[in-house]
Amino acid sequence: MKVIICGAGQVGFNIARYLADEAADVTIIDQSAELIQKISSALDVSGVVGFASHPDVLERAGAPDADMLIAVTYADEVNMVACQICHSLFEVPTKIARIRDQSYLAPIWSDLYSEANMPIDAIISPEMEVSRAIERRLMIPGAFDAITLVDGRVTLVGVHIRPETPIINTPLRQLTELFPDLHVYVVAIKRGSETITPSPRDELQPGDDAYFLCDTTHLERAMASFGCDEKEARRVVVIGGGNIGLELARLLEEKHRHVQLKVVEADKERAEQVARALHRSLVIHGDALEQEILTEANVATAETTIAVSNDDKVNILTALLAKQAGAQRTIVLINSSSYGQLLPRLGIDTVVSPRAITVSSILQHVRRGRIRAVHSLSEEVGEIIEAEVLETSELAGRTIAEAGLPAGVIIGALVRDKTFVLPRGQTKIRAGDLIVLFSRPSSVKKVERLFSVKLEFF
Repeated sequence: MKVIICGAGQVGFNIARYLADEAADVTIIDQSAELIQKISSALDVSGVVGFASHPDVLERAGAPDADMLIAVTYADEVNMVACQICHSLFEVPTKIARIRDQSYLAPIWSDLYSEANMPIDAIISPEMEVSRAIERRLMIPGAFDAITLVDGRVTLVGVHIRPETPIINTPLRQLTELFPDLHVYVVAIKRGSETITPSPRDELQPGDDAYFLCDTTHLERAMASFGCDEKEARRVVVIGGGNIGLELARLLEEKHRHVQLKVVEADKERAEQVARALHRSLVIHGDALEQEILTEANVATAETTIAVSNDDKVNILTALLAKQAGAQRTIVLINSSSYGQLLPRLGIDTVVSPRAITVSSILQHVRRGRIRAVHSLSEEVGEIIEAEVLETSELAGRTIAEAGLPAGVIIGALVRDKTFVLPRGQTKIRAGDLIVLFSRPSSVKKVERLFSVKLEFF
């Protein structure tokens, strides 16, 4: 697969890294010769210095025979024009654009992105994706990662394993004996820098990060079995009224009317703008690093404080001050990966990475075969993949034990006729089944082949 990526920033770099690791033919375009040099030295990709929406630059990057364009520069307009040119001049089959400004995303203008107007096959909005990711974590207290799959029937949850977790030092095979009616399956364990694809005899240890799949109707019981029985937050403080803070506040006002929400914004003009945009939330103008502002926001009684300003350091310090004041839980937006190992030790409960979330959104459109959804876990861990089994798939008609799954791949959930099936070794896979599995990065291409559409299908 030949892919052109416009933009060599953090998102562009990480998409290029994922695709290069899978032996895709990747060319990346950026105006900065320094960034192109850096990415070309670090990855097995080609680089072109130039303006990403210029036809001659796209031609030099190989647009005439490209399979996909991923436009993730910082300028929405450049991303949109690059997609238009690749459609009109070079007939690139798939075009993905990152668009940040909400005025382009209003439902009233949705016809803009049709093939007859501006042919963009998939639009990625980091602000909306990050806001939804935070809302999911907020509604599942105790989870540091959460996403729903298979039309809401399956939920992926990431939890921190603590000394008080009830099921530590217990072989995973015994979970069925302890909770016979609970549909839950642990698919990955992060232990320090090591990722474990667990076997039935593996045990969870304090300090682990565990990822499990469960029947969504069993979610509350599943969280309780991992010692996460906190109540859903009703008093929430959002630090930062930027695009993400405002989008998150709107989402909470719309979907969770029971939540009492306060937003703290340092810029007076922006605070006034946010106040006009919201209906039930209290907007406070002030610096969240000042104790009197945190007192005014009443973080001491807040169940969750969410720091989503544009400054990582401000987010971290604000979360620590909120914890010190009495906030029960903190969610922190972090753009830089350099803080990753430090934050859990500081007592920060949940870290949200816009880069990782955006990469997940894009990978969903990159993956081939009958793959319906992709969620990238923390860096170097792997991917959760939702896929449909076709009649021509080599999985159809086999039991899971007979399937010969690649190393580092675990089937964690199966939905058949809208019913959740907890996978066992003797579970027979049928055409039409929807499967949710975990795959280590090195096995993703093999997973794609398992769900590929073969000629016999047509």
